[in-house]
Amino acid sequence: MNAYFKPEGWLCDNPENIAALSSLAGLQEACAQGRILEARAIICDSAHNLIVDCGCIRGIIPKNECAIGIEEGTTREIAIISRVNKPVCFRVTEFRRGSDNNTYAILSRRAVQQQCIETYINNLAPGDIIDARVTHLEPFGCFVDVGCGVASLIPIDAISVSRISHPGDRFRTGQDIRAVVKSVDSYGRISLSHKELWGTWEENAALFHSGETVAGVVRSVEEYGVFVELTPNLAGLAEPREGVRPGQQTSVYIKSLIRDKMKVKLIIVDNFDAQYAVTAPPYFIEDNHISHWKYSPDGCCKLIETVFE
Repeated sequence: MNAYFKPEGWLCDNPENIAALSSLAGLQEACAQGRILEARAIICDSAHNLIVDCGCIRGIIPKNECAIGIEEGTTREIAIISRVNKPVCFRVTEFRRGSDNNTYAILSRRAVQQQCIETYINNLAPGDIIDARVTHLEPFGCFVDVGCGVASLIPIDAISVSRISHPGDRFRTGQDIRAVVKSVDSYGRISLSHKELWGTWEENAALFHSGETVAGVVRSVEEYGVFVELTPNLAGLAEPREGVRPGQQTSVYIKSLIRDKMKVKLIIVDNFDAQYAVTAPPYFIEDNHISHWKYSPDGCCKLIETVFE
C-alpha cells in the first residue's frame, strides 16, 4: 500500500497515477493494492456526491466519503462543493454497475484522509517543516492543504515578520509553500507558522547596503513616518511624506542599517500605484526540521524568537 501524503494535486501527473486511470484493469489493480490515486472532480450532484473523472470510467465519492467530518456534521458541505473542477485524492473501494448499465468506481476520500492523519500528521513534531498548498485566503490567515485535503491555518501574524493587511499580500490560491509545525493535537489538527522560513534580521539585512536605492512596498503610514517593506522579514522606517498610502510601491534610498536596534532608515524617492504579481522570495531554511529560530541579532536590545518544543 502506498503512503503518498502530499497536498491534493501533487499526485495527478505521477506516471503510476496516470497509468492506473488509463484502464479498468489499472483501477482494479489499484483497488486490490489499496493505492491512493488522484483525479479531477467534475460534478457535485444534488445529493452532494462527488463525480470524478477517473479516465477510463467515472468514479463516485458518496457524500459521507467525501471528507472527514461530513458524516459527523463537523465538516460543512461547502468542503465538498468547493472540490469541483479540482483534483481529489481517493482510494477505490469497489466497482458497481449503474442503472444505465455502465460500470462505476466507488471511491473514498475520507479513508485516505484518515490514513493521512493516523500515519503522517499524528507523527509530526513541533519544528517539522512540511509541504503545503494554499487553498484559500481569509483576512485572519491563510488556509493550506497539508496532505490529502486535510486543512490547516497559518494565522496572519505567523506568515511573516513584516506586518501585512491581508494574506493576499504574500500568497495566492494554489501556491505551493512550506510551513513549520508548531503543534499537533490528538484530533490531527495542526498549528502552523511560516515566518521563520524567510530568515533572520541579519540574513535579510545582508541583502542590502547603505547608499542603495531599492524597491519596497508601503505597509503602514504613521504620523512619525512610513513603514516600507523591503522583504517579507525586513521593513524600515522612512521619513514622513505626503500622499503615501499603504499598498503602494516605492523606490527607497537606504540611509543606514542599524544592527543592534534592528532598524533600517529609509528615504522615499518615489511612491506609486502598481499591481505586481505576488512572488515568493527564496526560503533561508531548506532543512526539514528546526528546533529554535532567533530573528534578532546577538546583543540586540529586543529579542524575537520561536522555540519549537
